[in-house]
Amino acid sequence: MSARAGIVVTGTEVLTGQISDRNGPWVSTQLLDLGVDVAHITVCGDRPDDLRAALRFLADEHVDLIVTSGGLGPTADDLTVATVAEFCGRELTLDTAVEAQIADIVRSWSLKRGADPDLESVRAATRKQAMVPTGATVIAPAGTAPGVVVPAGDRTPVVMVLPGPPRELQQMWPASIVADNVVAAIAGRTESTTETILMFGTAESELAETLRDAEAEVDGFDTLEITTCLRRGELEMVTRFAPHAADAYRAVADLVVHRHGATVFSTDGSTVDDQVAELLSGHRVATAESCTGGMIAARLTDRAGSSAYVMGGVVSYDNSAKTDVLDVPAAMIAEHGAVSEEVAAAMAAGALSRLGADIAVSTTGIAGPGGGSDEKPVGTVCFGIARAGGEVVTRRLVLPGDRADVRERSVTVAMHLLRRALSG
Repeated sequence: MSARAGIVVTGTEVLTGQISDRNGPWVSTQLLDLGVDVAHITVCGDRPDDLRAALRFLADEHVDLIVTSGGLGPTADDLTVATVAEFCGRELTLDTAVEAQIADIVRSWSLKRGADPDLESVRAATRKQAMVPTGATVIAPAGTAPGVVVPAGDRTPVVMVLPGPPRELQQMWPASIVADNVVAAIAGRTESTTETILMFGTAESELAETLRDAEAEVDGFDTLEITTCLRRGELEMVTRFAPHAADAYRAVADLVVHRHGATVFSTDGSTVDDQVAELLSGHRVATAESCTGGMIAARLTDRAGSSAYVMGGVVSYDNSAKTDVLDVPAAMIAEHGAVSEEVAAAMAAGALSRLGADIAVSTTGIAGPGGGSDEKPVGTVCFGIARAGGEVVTRRLVLPGDRADVRERSVTVAMHLLRRALSG
């Protein structure tokens, strides 16, 4: 069995949803890449009793390594190091070298801001952060909070304590993972491969049926760790497996492609955004958006280098913007309605002409919660793809979900329409 780890994310602001947890998933991915199985990710507030309970739970699960994030600051509610030390049965001692290092950092920051820090308050804050469990390895801080790696005890695994700000945690991770106690804790990790197949248009139930057949037909199916997830309208199949199970994975992947090949758009993990960006090389793209409000343009420009092919976009939310900016005939809107394939086609053609592009995508729809009718219920979205010298292709769909779901799925559909148009 591979080495196993558990993650404890501390912070009342994370527990209550004020901020999203970015550390748990990131640390989990890093550990999985190292061949370490992640058993649990636990979120708890800034309360010592709750943190102790989370640590005890993971220890009772016999994990080899616990990684905590958060609670390393200078304030009274930053109690992670003290709680971990107590849990591991170790005393806290002052590390004078760490104290001096933190004090220098604080003074440097204060001087850059033009402040004159109170030396006594600086000394008190830095002293708290420089208290280290006996026998622990100190990880140099990326901010003011050092990390520590506490050795395993009779009933406790190795505990790696890292700060809460994601930038600091990620910067300190390389030094943390090579600490002697951590290396020993994860020595039993196993090499594994992760492969991802992405589909657009296959239902989860259809894929589940295929995987049931694969379970009956493929030798070694039980050696594969397969997870499926519907995300933004796309279906992901992620498989982790050891080297000896490569043939089993290939057999399952071949069956999936054979059954669902028309909807499989990636077998190497590349996203639709990756593929569209590559296909747009040498092209000029423009967007015309109503219900998506610029979300397609944001998606296209989310990556560096997109200025080479994105000409611009028009958010024509009001009908006057459709007519005045994109040259959509007012009579067309009056006859067919703003949410129609005819208007979507005219919007795409208008963006193509106005922005000097050679391909353009448009959306116009009813995201809800109001505005629907029997003929055009909430979720109705019309799409247009215009190409220089070619006919405009349109689609009309009724997308499920609330307003946010409809808008997000509309962007996904638009990206796939672009991908198909660009790839012929």
